[in-house]
Amino acid sequence: MTSLAGIPAKRLAAAADDNLAVHSSWAQEHLPGAHVTRDAGLVVVDSGLPCDTFNFVLRARLDAATAEARVAQAIDHFRRAGRPFSWWVGPADAPENLGDLLRVAGLEAAESEVAMAADLHALPADPAPPRGLEIARVRTPAQLRDFARLLAANWTPPDPHVAQFYEMAAPALLSDDAPLWLYVGYLDDTPVATSELAVGGGVAGLYNISTLPSHRRRGIGRALTLRPLFDARAAGLRLAILQASADGLGLYAQVGFVATGQITEYKPPGEAAP
Repeated sequence: MTSLAGIPAKRLAAAADDNLAVHSSWAQEHLPGAHVTRDAGLVVVDSGLPCDTFNFVLRARLDAATAEARVAQAIDHFRRAGRPFSWWVGPADAPENLGDLLRVAGLEAAESEVAMAADLHALPADPAPPRGLEIARVRTPAQLRDFARLLAANWTPPDPHVAQFYEMAAPALLSDDAPLWLYVGYLDDTPVATSELAVGGGVAGLYNISTLPSHRRRGIGRALTLRPLFDARAAGLRLAILQASADGLGLYAQVGFVATGQITEYKPPGEAAP
């Protein structure tokens, strides 16, 4: 792990986990039929929907003596509910052999991403956006529907549960005090890209950066990455974090992010990633 802006590596990793918990649970806590539990050891998020995009276990701070039982309890919740889920394991999670415990309990490592962080005061200058691109922070139901449709398009065919989730969560997400800031990029008035910034753990977290395949490699993803970061800096935040796939590493490095660790997603066998 790497320190940044004078923040020790362990503290940075813990802040990133707290931020991920906000991203993964805040909207769900406002959904009818959802089940969110959090204590000092674990956060369990069950949206009530049969979609692992919104069902998580994360932020494990488990005692070695009881970790196996807590793992079994969390997994059993989703098995009994009959809903898919993902368990995210990052640098600050405990115990150190958590991944081994998850595999013994029947989960499989689905994918790994690079944890990254950036000093918001070291961002590059705000570039001119691609011609015809306007970035809107989501403020209306219509903009939220555009956001949801773009995210759903990451699946083939598009996942209907994504639109359902954002429709159910709309009153919370459109409130002025929501810690999840959603953005849509419109190219010549057509929605083509998204990003999300979560405020939590004392840092800004970037999520759901997505551009339609037909509009990639035009600078749109970079613009949708930088706009939330500039907004976060204007709001007084100092650090930003994200989880990067291999495809995104180059872009994020260009705007000032550095690798701080690895995050692995575990799933029950047969639950394919989108």
